[in-house]
Amino acid sequence: MKLPDAIKEEALQHARDEFPKESCGLVAVVKGRKRYFACRNLAETPSEHFVLDPLQYAEIEDKGEIVAVIHSHPTTNHAPSQADQVACEKSGLPWHIVNPQTEQWGYCEPKGFELPYVGREFVFGLVDCYSLCRDWYKREMNLDLRDYQRRDRFWLRGENLYLDNFAKEGFRAVPQADLQWGDAILMQLSSSLPNHAAIYLGDQMILHHSQGRLSSRDVYGGYYWKNTALVLRHESR
Repeated sequence: MKLPDAIKEEALQHARDEFPKESCGLVAVVKGRKRYFACRNLAETPSEHFVLDPLQYAEIEDKGEIVAVIHSHPTTNHAPSQADQVACEKSGLPWHIVNPQTEQWGYCEPKGFELPYVGREFVFGLVDCYSLCRDWYKREMNLDLRDYQRRDRFWLRGENLYLDNFAKEGFRAVPQADLQWGDAILMQLSSSLPNHAAIYLGDQMILHHSQGRLSSRDVYGGYYWKNTALVLRHESR
C-alpha cells in the first residue's frame, strides 16, 4: 500500500521526535482521507521494539478504518525484521518502516510468512519460547494453542503462564523418565516458576528458544535436565 507523501513526512517527523526510541503509529481512513495517528510506545525497552497502546488503537478504530501500521527502526536497517513480519501477519495489515537517520523506508504485508524453527531472533511475547512451541504444535500435530498475552519476566510479576494454562490446552503431566517425542518440557531457568518451554524431538534433543539467543536444537541433559520442572503430554497422544 502506497503512503501519501504528507503521511510519510508526519511519520518521519514522529520517528525523529521519538529517537532513540522506536516510534509507532497507525494510518486510518477518516471521512474518505488517509490520516496518520501517532501512538505511544509502551514497550519496556522502546529502543529495541514497540508495543502499541491498545487504548489508542481502539480510539483510532472508532474514528475510521485502520489500514496500515508505521513504526521506526532508529538505529537498524529499514528492512522488516523477523519480528516485524510475524507481527504483520498477526495484524492483518501492511507495515511501513522508516529509519529516521537515513530516511529510508521498508515495507511488508501479510502473505503467509512463517518463521523457521531454528535461527529465530528473540522478542519477548512475539518470537519467544512459547511462540516456538505454538508453531511446532500447529505444524507438526495440527494443534491450535492459544496465544496468551505475556509480559517480559512474567515470572517476577506473580504471573504463571505455563502452570495456569497447560491443562486448558489439553496437556497433562507425565514422568520425566517417560519422555517421548512431542512432549513439552517446562524448565525453571533462574526462576522459582517454570519460565521456559521446549519440545522434545527424541534422541536426547530439544527445540527451544532462550531469551537473548537464537532458537536452536540442543542436547537435553545436564543444565536443562536438572532445571526441568514438568514434562507435559497432549491428550491427543
